[in-house]
Amino acid sequence: MNILFIMYDQLRFDYLSCAGHPYLQTPNFDRVAAQGVRFTNAYVQSPVCGGSRMCFYTGRYASSHGAHWNGFPLRVGEMTMGDHLRNSGMSCWLIGKTHMKADVVGMERLGLSTDSIIGARQAECGFDTWIRDDGLWGHGPDGFYDEKRSPYNAYLNSKGYESENPWADFANAGVDGEDVASGWIFKNADKPANIMEQDSETPWLTTKTLEFIDQMDGKEPWLAHVSYIKPHWPYIVPAPYHNMFDASHVSPATRHEVELEDPHPVFGAYQGNKIALAFQKEEVRQKVIPAYMGLIKQCDHQLGRLLDHLEDTGRLQDTMIVLTSDHGDYLGDHWLGEKDLFHDPSAKVPMIIYDPRAHADATRGTTCDALVESIDLAATFVEAAGGKVADHILEGRSLMPWLKGERPEWREYAISEYDYSATPQAMQLGLEPRDARLFMVFDGRYKLMHAEGGFRPMLFDLETDPEEFYDLAKGDSHKAEVDRLYGHLAKWGLRMSQRVTKSEDDIKAMRGRSLRRGILPFLADGTEVDEELLSKYRGKVKQKFVE
Repeated sequence: MNILFIMYDQLRFDYLSCAGHPYLQTPNFDRVAAQGVRFTNAYVQSPVCGGSRMCFYTGRYASSHGAHWNGFPLRVGEMTMGDHLRNSGMSCWLIGKTHMKADVVGMERLGLSTDSIIGARQAECGFDTWIRDDGLWGHGPDGFYDEKRSPYNAYLNSKGYESENPWADFANAGVDGEDVASGWIFKNADKPANIMEQDSETPWLTTKTLEFIDQMDGKEPWLAHVSYIKPHWPYIVPAPYHNMFDASHVSPATRHEVELEDPHPVFGAYQGNKIALAFQKEEVRQKVIPAYMGLIKQCDHQLGRLLDHLEDTGRLQDTMIVLTSDHGDYLGDHWLGEKDLFHDPSAKVPMIIYDPRAHADATRGTTCDALVESIDLAATFVEAAGGKVADHILEGRSLMPWLKGERPEWREYAISEYDYSATPQAMQLGLEPRDARLFMVFDGRYKLMHAEGGFRPMLFDLETDPEEFYDLAKGDSHKAEVDRLYGHLAKWGLRMSQRVTKSEDDIKAMRGRSLRRGILPFLADGTEVDEELLSKYRGKVKQKFVE
């Protein structure tokens, strides 16, 4: 069996028709959901691109792998899903974005060159690379945001888009008279991107994926991580998607004046940042959200291309399909924009899994409300590939039992972490980098946010307050719940996270081995152990050097 692991960047859990969106129809996402299981309580382990993705790829929490934020390198030697899957006879390929930063210092220390297979995999988050394009080709006075060469820009140049950076000038910009109307500026979000639709980012990556699938036909089983940049900003989309939606399709922002009253200091700092202030303007939401919906609609159409091709070639019967996102997008909810904190629009993600095998027939078209973490996918893929989950390394749990209709013993709570030490908010709050860290504990009803640096927590009861407006930790009325959730956080903090070179089975096999190899300390007279263990130490003296 093959695995098509598709990630959409910054796709909200509730912007799919199968999740109940009132206006946006996503028939191809729904098509996968109708054949598989849609997990309705899936949370990322960090609500920012780089940190979240490293959790997906390693199957480990952010504080275990250490690559908490964008630009934080994943340390050399960290095991990834590629390493685990190759142990099970499955290759592991990247098509698109990872936001991976290589541990150059660590690689140099170990003499690893990116020209070697192992060095290339270390530099690419454990993947073999079919094509990598992280899709943010910002260009400013100091050069490009991403210093690598963009294969997508090279493609656009080959198609006649004449520019040093056609990603910015065409794919993510419209036209205003004779001038470029950049997608970085929200007032341009309702303009069509100045590009032929088939040349825009999402169709381009879909075409690359189809080429991969065809060229891998008949070869070893594979996992392909197809990682789209959209619907991540810049919020601009080519025709005909640019005007499929308008302000009449923009739902009111999920926010309440009470959230502005004595907010938690970290929450307040984020309410005042540049992206939040922009999304607090209704005219911004009414331009940006229709473009965001158009980007999702284009993603859905391109998913249809993939599904049709798999169906037409008979590969749908032997290909697991996984649809998810690295985090959500506030879009003005809770007076915020972007991601970063732990409200559901940010930390909760869509997750749909289609398993073609007969053991999943009983769950087709169902939903599962178990507390799922993004790190569960790595363990799921290993089990799907027929391997044994290395649970001393992988901290997630396989979702295969849920796909089979079983009801396994499951986790009591989900954890997410956020290291905001590199942000203006940390500076505004006067925090040292080590103190600019947040933790979420969610038990399915109560959600607690803990902030290092001496701050009080935040607490929401999603049963009585599903919109997460009322911070119950402002007073003492819910101290018992706060204490209980802190108990969960403490238990999680005591997890065995760094003993990754010896499994439980390895350790059990070691027990008593040293005795049988002659290490017999602390014996008073020798009767404490079996005579066999002393056999090498018994017998007649062969030579005497003392009297």
